[in-house]
Amino acid sequence: MPLAPGRRLGPYEILCELGSGGMGEVYRARDTRLGRDVAIKILPVELSADAARKQRFEREAKTISTLNHPNICVLHDVGSQDGVDYLVMECVEGETLAKRLQKGALPLDQVLKYGSQIADALDRAHRNGVVHRDLKPGNIMITPTGAKLLDFGLAKPAVEMASLATLTADAPAQLLVTQEGTIVGTFPYMSPEQIEGGEVDARSDIFSLGAVLYEMATGQRAFEGRTQASVAAAILERNPKSILSLVPVAPPALDRVVKQCLAKAKDERWQSAHDLHLQLNWIAEGVGADSISTGNKQLASTRYWVGWGVLGLLAVMLIVVFLQPRGSPPSANVIRSSILPPLDSSFTPYNFSLSPDGTRLAFIAVGPEGLNHLWIRVLSAPSAQEISGTEDAIYPFWAPDSRRAGFFAEGKLKTVDTTGGAVKTLCDAPVGRGGTWNREGTIVFAPSVAGPLNRIPETGGEPIALSLGPGQGKGNGYRWPYFLPDGKHFVYFSDWNAPDNTEENGTYVGSLEGGGAKLISRDLKGNVEFSDGKLLYVRDRSLVAQPFNPDRLEFTGPAVIIAEQEVIEDNAGFHHAGFSVSQNGILVIQSSAAFSTRLIWYDSTGHELGQVPGSGFWDPRLSPDGRLLAVASDDLHNGKYYVHVIDLASGRSTRITDGGKEGTPVWSSDGKLIAYAATEGNSTAIYQIPADGSGSPQLLVRGAQKLLNDWSPDGRLVYMDFGKGLPFLGVYSEADRQVREIGIGAEAHFSPDGKWIARIEPRTRYQEIFVQSASGPGVRIQISQGGGAQAVWRKDGKEIYYLGPDRKLMAATFDPAKKMAGTPRALFQTHVVGPTFVLFQYDVAPDRRFLINSLNPNSPLTLIANWPSIIAK
Repeated sequence: MPLAPGRRLGPYEILCELGSGGMGEVYRARDTRLGRDVAIKILPVELSADAARKQRFEREAKTISTLNHPNICVLHDVGSQDGVDYLVMECVEGETLAKRLQKGALPLDQVLKYGSQIADALDRAHRNGVVHRDLKPGNIMITPTGAKLLDFGLAKPAVEMASLATLTADAPAQLLVTQEGTIVGTFPYMSPEQIEGGEVDARSDIFSLGAVLYEMATGQRAFEGRTQASVAAAILERNPKSILSLVPVAPPALDRVVKQCLAKAKDERWQSAHDLHLQLNWIAEGVGADSISTGNKQLASTRYWVGWGVLGLLAVMLIVVFLQPRGSPPSANVIRSSILPPLDSSFTPYNFSLSPDGTRLAFIAVGPEGLNHLWIRVLSAPSAQEISGTEDAIYPFWAPDSRRAGFFAEGKLKTVDTTGGAVKTLCDAPVGRGGTWNREGTIVFAPSVAGPLNRIPETGGEPIALSLGPGQGKGNGYRWPYFLPDGKHFVYFSDWNAPDNTEENGTYVGSLEGGGAKLISRDLKGNVEFSDGKLLYVRDRSLVAQPFNPDRLEFTGPAVIIAEQEVIEDNAGFHHAGFSVSQNGILVIQSSAAFSTRLIWYDSTGHELGQVPGSGFWDPRLSPDGRLLAVASDDLHNGKYYVHVIDLASGRSTRITDGGKEGTPVWSSDGKLIAYAATEGNSTAIYQIPADGSGSPQLLVRGAQKLLNDWSPDGRLVYMDFGKGLPFLGVYSEADRQVREIGIGAEAHFSPDGKWIARIEPRTRYQEIFVQSASGPGVRIQISQGGGAQAVWRKDGKEIYYLGPDRKLMAATFDPAKKMAGTPRALFQTHVVGPTFVLFQYDVAPDRRFLINSLNPNSPLTLIANWPSIIAK
């Protein structure tokens, strides 16, 4: 039972609970004798009940209490009262390194500072005969004065090796008291000898510190896997990517030092923590002299990826690209760099574009106020500049002069001179999905997710629909146009064919002069760009380049993977991947490994309560009782999506689908079944399957592009159908296995009693949320004011939550008897990926906590200079 405030353990009065975990509960308490606050840790029952373990622990505790070091949390006392065994420790203010790493990699100076302090603390412990055995970010506290080590030598409950394969790598760590042949430590920071149950000494701690340093520097774990067994295999058999491959501006010496920490054999590692401490200090001194000059320390410490190191790298790239003689073969030097978003902002996924001459990067970033803005980064400059008047901007593209840029905002197609000038509005574009600009001043663009491509002069006017094929007007979504070098032909993607449409989905080449369009690939789905005689596109989430003759409009050779190590981030719903290429060898990509969203719990005031372990999750949907979570999970190793069910108490994840293209899971009202949508060629199928994965999928509906939305208490499934252009809502009844339409709309959610549906209705500028009868057309009650998306009902049906255009979580009351809605009110600012172009990114638990898929503010873009040399090798 938790200890109540006011409870006394010896002279210590309990004030409040600080947290709990596998090794016990932690409370803030008051030492009534000395008048100071302390932290009291209540030991697990398994430890207190075992006399041998308890004796060993008390012996170790006496040793640890002698460790007097500024970077080690002080152990003040050990006690026992009324069957409760406890530790009394220094009360440290700050946050754990694990929590800090949720925001991404640390600045280089902090990596070296904290790493050196931890190594020095370990050296003190080792000299006193104490091996930590559980060094990990969760046992390191970041305080205003530096890093402090916690939890030296504490024994934990065991986990059998046979169970490792069934646990996810992020499951709560289970630890073991030292015995011959047993495992001590925490995945994935354990040394090889710990994995194998061998002898553990000081060099085991050095391996663990190497794994921590790697994560601090890169924001990624050194050893990852879907299960603890696969993590163990990685530790024993594989070496992580070099730090330089992920952070090119990091000092090579740091990469070398960490590699030596992570050597598989103990004799090949640093042999003492003191040596490691000296090495890190030496690197820090070099960095301080070379990179953090007077007047620039703040820039280097908070944004070192865009500091002087990156400027030097960009200068090298400009030399490689611009001083290379024309017509000469490309240099073999391929240079990689990371670009961080502006301070306090995040890159919006799939939303960036390189200028044709490779000197500028246009990108969309979301700031702390939750709004998208267009930014321009001159690659030779230290920072990006926000373009005023570009709120709500998405999908930028460049004019051939590399000076002007186009984009979509507020339901309009707009342009701006990025070197100075006002934003110009050209025409309506309710839900823009890509544009391209030729030398004659013609812009071809997709004004919506469905329907034809349009053309318009760069000066504005009335847009003209392009006649491209027989499928036009029959549900197709023509998107992502891109001009070929002649400025007359353009590549585009056709999707969402209606059942009576003979046109195939795929990538086509159209012409401004008419004459129909030419299918160049049925399998190529998404945005395509042309450079260096090749079409670049994403296939199975790998970026490839395929030789293409722009005169004959046909491929002339096989595709070659360019970014082999990166899985490219893409929007599966609208087939747009995160890459852009210039005409002189510069390439920018957004990899899934670098770009990671996080599922974070919030209360109704926006206070962060915790996080679901892991990343790469989409479409989160909580079970009716709130104990389980269904997600579409991104497998970074094969670029596929599966439906997983996560037990929120244990952290255990179970994959329940195996096709690799499944998403939008929804729960049955009893929590026993999950329905989901699966892409199958050019069509979509909706299946149901037992939530525990014990049975086979059962087909419910198949047809043109469908996106599953919700499941009513009486067994009706509502989904978005794009077979007629703008999405309409279809309802499948489980009782009679019939499908009927209930009107145009999207993102539909049943009320808890199944009598109402909250949905969005497209508008010229903003889409709005309405409630209508679930039985079909009738009275419509407007919920949102000034735009809204992703409506979710409160469990009692008396309130509706939704996301505003500025990503604020909104709430509006609903009275079904009066058929009236209250005035919307803002709850708090979220950091979701996007209110409109990435759907279903939050859910509400029965206790009114909010689980929100949130952007990571430190996720970088990757810049690759001289990418054609990758193919030439």
